[in-house]
Amino acid sequence: MSAPLSETITLAGKHCESGDVIIHDAQLPLLAAGDIVVVPATGAYNYSMASNYNRVPRPAAVLVHSSHVSLIVERETDADLLRYDRLPSHLKN
Repeated sequence: MSAPLSETITLAGKHCESGDVIIHDAQLPLLAAGDIVVVPATGAYNYSMASNYNRVPRPAAVLVHSSHVSLIVERETDADLLRYDRLPSHLKN
């Protein structure tokens, strides 16, 4: 967090649509794969608006307060996404 601000980025969501931008022109230090970027609001990416658009599992939800971090919703798995899917018997084999 104390690294010098060295780049200007636009942070976009993973669905690649024109309105899928979380923040424009953010001044950040040099980022690397695996870095975590925290933003105060994420629009349709917040949990109350989460969906399985494009069969993408919903992420975990974490509550952070001072030095306490609590997992409040577990990450969804591929098995969670498929649990209600059924293949009609006339299409098997």
